[in-house]
Amino acid sequence: MIKTPLTLHGAELLRQELHRMKTVDRPEVIAAIAEARSHGDLSENAEYDAAKERQGFIEGRIKDLEGKLATAQVIDPKLLDADGKCVFGATVDLEDLDSGQAVTYQIVGDDEADLKQGKISISSPIARALIGKYAGDVAEVQAPGGIREYEVLDVRYE
Repeated sequence: MIKTPLTLHGAELLRQELHRMKTVDRPEVIAAIAEARSHGDLSENAEYDAAKERQGFIEGRIKDLEGKLATAQVIDPKLLDADGKCVFGATVDLEDLDSGQAVTYQIVGDDEADLKQGKISISSPIARALIGKYAGDVAEVQAPGGIREYEVLDVRYE
C-alpha cells in the first residue's frame, strides 16, 4: 500500500472535514430526501433529484477522506531532524535570483497545498527541485516560462 504524506495539521483538517460530513452534512441530506419524498411524485421532483445528487457527492467525499486518512503517513514537521535539509514538511525561505523577490513555502501533501497560504505540494516542480537542498544551495525549477533559479536562504521545521 502506498503511503501518502500529510503534515499533522493537514491530517487534522481532513479528520475535521470527515467528522462534519458524517455528523452534519449526511443527516441534513437525509432529511432533505425525506422532505422531498413527502411532496409526492418522485419522477418530476427536482428537490428529490438535487438531494440525491448531493447525497452521492457527500458519500463519495466521505469514502475519499476515509481512504486518504487510512493511507496517510502523518509527519509532524516540529519533530523532524533533517540537519537543515529541505524535506517534506519543511518551511523554506527562498530568493528568486532573477527578480530578487523573497518567498516562503512549506512543503506539504497534495491535499493541503494552498499557494495563498504559502503551502506547496510535494509533487509540485518547485518542491521537487527543493528536496535535498540546504541553505545556500540554488534550486533550478522548470517553469512554464523557462528555468527559474531560487537560492535557499533558510530551512525551518515548524
